[in-house]
Amino acid sequence: MSKQNKKDRRFKNPDFRRRVNVPAPETDEIRSRLISILTPGMFSPLRLLSQRERLRERVLTLPTMTALMLSIIWRQIGSLGEALRLVTEEGMLWAQPERISKQALSKRLQKMPAWLFAELYERVIEKISQESGPEEREGFSCIRIADGSTLEQLRRTTLESKEATEGKLGGKMMMTVDAATHRPVQAFYREESESNDKTFCDKLIESVLEGGLLIFDLGFFSFPFFDAFTDSKKYFVTRMREKTAYKTIEVLGEGARYRDEIIKMGLYRSNPCEHPVRMVSVLWNGTWYRYLTNVVDPEKLSARRIVELYRSRWRIEQAFMITKRLLGLAYLWVGHTNGVQIQIYCTWIFYSVLMTLCAQVAEVLKKPLEKISVEMVFRGLYHYSKASERGDATDVISYYVKKHEILSLVKEDRKRNKIIDLQSIEVWGTA
Repeated sequence: MSKQNKKDRRFKNPDFRRRVNVPAPETDEIRSRLISILTPGMFSPLRLLSQRERLRERVLTLPTMTALMLSIIWRQIGSLGEALRLVTEEGMLWAQPERISKQALSKRLQKMPAWLFAELYERVIEKISQESGPEEREGFSCIRIADGSTLEQLRRTTLESKEATEGKLGGKMMMTVDAATHRPVQAFYREESESNDKTFCDKLIESVLEGGLLIFDLGFFSFPFFDAFTDSKKYFVTRMREKTAYKTIEVLGEGARYRDEIIKMGLYRSNPCEHPVRMVSVLWNGTWYRYLTNVVDPEKLSARRIVELYRSRWRIEQAFMITKRLLGLAYLWVGHTNGVQIQIYCTWIFYSVLMTLCAQVAEVLKKPLEKISVEMVFRGLYHYSKASERGDATDVISYYVKKHEILSLVKEDRKRNKIIDLQSIEVWGTA
């Protein structure tokens, strides 16, 4: 039997169907947190803004749609059909029980302006930031990480037919997250799934505060992009692209396994990089890695810190992994671009609440936020809800502190991390 026939047989065999989980129970703690953040006062200005679209008053208003979408993500509801059954029987969050048809929900996901959810997302992020208080920024107005991710092929969980979505990707999203708190800051979306990361450059520059620092990968390597940061008094950290011609202007420092220098790039191009930049080279496991920044003053940002900041870029990769694999963003509900955007913004709203919970757990356990497993904090909500039903728990943070070992909330030290620490000492000379 050919591989293709085996593959077809696998997906036709009922034994190989993807398991559909039963919706998770509501957790009073998370329900209270969502309601406290998404207050009626937050929806009121958006209701006025929506008048320019002349939306008719219906059962599926913006607050009701928000409650429905957040509940699907939070409670891991396997399909929109199952969500409609739940909202009919018990309601969701602040939404009262109401009978809603699939057709009505499908049309609402296509017609309700996605920018309303984008505005709501920005208001939620602002409110959470205000409640969390100021963070240490190391002399910068902000330190953020940016990256893009392509949404996977549309699955059968969409309301459209399989033929209408076969082979179609869900588009491209661009995110910035706070380097300290790991919370999302801004989200951008393009329907073209194959669009280059550089198409988001202008929006990324606008999103960074003056005096702020943005960390990004080689997908954004562009001389005009670098110059725009310097011209607008903003900063960046990224990787050096191979075979880029440059000349050294000044050596700031060097050792056996590192070199810190000011360089001029684009020697043989008609449009070279106008402003000099700083390049830090590090010999790591027998390979030289080179990092770029326009922070040319070593007193403001040391060579070692530049390397550490770029290494922290994995945090946004973790954010994509959590939202896609754990919160279901890999399974799109609709094929319409408007509905895809609604799902993106609602997913990141819940992710923000989840990261706030992780930060509180880290603070009480006196552990760095990086040591807290976001996945296990999320999965622990199920166990907390059951303990709450039995009367064994009344506060999620206290429960997590008491059960953090059995719930595996704190990540174990990996051999790889120990090797990195040892190599850092060899490169920089101090722990």
